[in-house]
Amino acid sequence: MGVTDRVGGLCAPLCERVGVELLDVEYNGGVLRVTIDHPDGVGMDAIAALTREVSRALDHEDPLPGRYTLEVSSPGLERPLRRPEHFARVVGASITVKTTPDVEGERRLVGTLEQADSDGITVRTPVGDVRALRYDEIQKARTVFEWDSGAARKSSDRGQVPQPATDESEVGR
Repeated sequence: MGVTDRVGGLCAPLCERVGVELLDVEYNGGVLRVTIDHPDGVGMDAIAALTREVSRALDHEDPLPGRYTLEVSSPGLERPLRRPEHFARVVGASITVKTTPDVEGERRLVGTLEQADSDGITVRTPVGDVRALRYDEIQKARTVFEWDSGAARKSSDRGQVPQPATDESEVGR
């Protein structure tokens, strides 16, 4: 069992207790990132509460050697898509996909996710082309946030990109 599986097993019941859903666990370059969500959005109170709970559980279980940074955050506006259930949740949304190098055709694809099942996805490009990909052919994928062109934005908002809520803390030995 890998580090992310062990940490995910620790985090899932803690997320339930706090009232959020565990979306993903990543461990890369000394950063342990726990991504959570809630249908009404994730506030800083939930992130702070879960950070405390996860930090205590990690200190007790010690699944990671050495020092690492724990980051608990919401997925943000442009959400990474890694597992079939991630794709299934956003059918109908705009996504961008980068395929693995061995896949024939363009490696970068932007379009509407039309279908997602246990085998793969189907994406329709803006020009109407339809492309089916198996999950093992996808190197990276995420949703694409589209600004509502009819919505007026305050001048103070221009040029700022919304960021996901996050709480980082240094933990470990």
